[in-house]
Amino acid sequence: MTMEKALSSVEVLPSKSSQVTAVKVVVQEPETKTTQRGKRVGFVLVHAGAGYHSESKAKEYKHVCKRACQKAIEKLQAGALATDAVTAALIELEDSPFTNAGLGSNLNLLGEIECDASIMDGKSLNFGAVGALSGIKNPVSVANRLLCEGQKGKLSAGRIPPWKSCLSSTLCPFPLLNLGISCLVGEGFSLAAFKRNKRKLELAEKVETDLIQLKKRRQSHEKGSSVMCSACGRPERPVMVGKGGGQIELYLLENDLGTLDTVGAVVVDQEGNVAAAVSSGGLALKHPGRVGQAALYGCGCWAENTGARTPYSTAVSTSGCGEHLVRTILARECSCALQTEDAHQALLETMQNKFIGSPFLANEDGVLGGVIVLRSCRCSAEPESSQEKPTLLVEFLWSHTTESMCVGYMSAQDGKAKTHISRLPPGAVAGQSVAIEGGVCRLESPES
Repeated sequence: MTMEKALSSVEVLPSKSSQVTAVKVVVQEPETKTTQRGKRVGFVLVHAGAGYHSESKAKEYKHVCKRACQKAIEKLQAGALATDAVTAALIELEDSPFTNAGLGSNLNLLGEIECDASIMDGKSLNFGAVGALSGIKNPVSVANRLLCEGQKGKLSAGRIPPWKSCLSSTLCPFPLLNLGISCLVGEGFSLAAFKRNKRKLELAEKVETDLIQLKKRRQSHEKGSSVMCSACGRPERPVMVGKGGGQIELYLLENDLGTLDTVGAVVVDQEGNVAAAVSSGGLALKHPGRVGQAALYGCGCWAENTGARTPYSTAVSTSGCGEHLVRTILARECSCALQTEDAHQALLETMQNKFIGSPFLANEDGVLGGVIVLRSCRCSAEPESSQEKPTLLVEFLWSHTTESMCVGYMSAQDGKAKTHISRLPPGAVAGQSVAIEGGVCRLESPES
């Protein structure tokens, strides 16, 4: 079992819309090699958010993706389920201060952390999710627990087990699982809370306007002064909010010019089972109780094994503006598109026609999002090979309309993960352009 890096030259494709620039990376079929005796196979692809990744912190972004891949592969090599492997990857991403998930999550208007997360098992098609969850270090662990509980079947009196919970920091999810409640809303939005934070909302709206102006200036190559954040070392830019004596100078992290969002991972194990997971801290200065795509079925992640109507097993994890991803149900759309023969063209057309060109987002100036996808199927060995044992062909891709997206990938026999920050080409406009890259690997069962 081996995985070859399968990236080659960039090819610019004509788009159906004159406002869309599509970039496709042609992949080359790698050679198949047999893994070491007794070693299990598997593959993982992770991402650390679609948005803007500064060059100064590229090393940190890549490092967290590398660690996440290693954690997932360790689980696969130990014989763990695909869902456990994808959970291990997400926990590592949630524990990083450089991602908008878990530890590094954005704050809401009350200055609190509320996280969304979900996970899907391609074998059982079961799904688990949490929304607006606070007080829990790793939200994906709770989502995985809900998924496991759902696999046990119906509760007493025919009640359906929960697959999604929206909880406040004062509630622990596990004792509530036996209540058979599908969604519990904790301390969410209220009129009183809105009035108390009206000034914060006004500041947030002003900051959003200033961010747009800053982004336009940066795209026009205007040089501005920067300072470094004392907490994480990322470049900051000053923004003046308010008027007269009430003017406040806010320092915005460089990443906030194109906010990093949801992190995620997709996995395929030795048996060909796939799983996908996603976790997010949500929008900065969001209303308390706001739930994004990371907690919603078909929007944040999707996983589905090969079946009667699905010749390929697929796993998808999304990132970006939650409202854009929810309105287009992007995870599910990508999974359906990947059932066609040409995965690269299918994903490109989905991002162009079902996302950027979606009628549900017709009034949006820019459509921001990204996906990582994995597609696998059983196939025979190379024609010239004398071996008859089947191999697992894995195609992995990432695509984004944001300025950049950081990814990492690894197979079970690799010594270390490979990482990459994908960026839109010079001159491409974020929200109106699509970048797509990826590769292919063959996973062959170990020798007995």
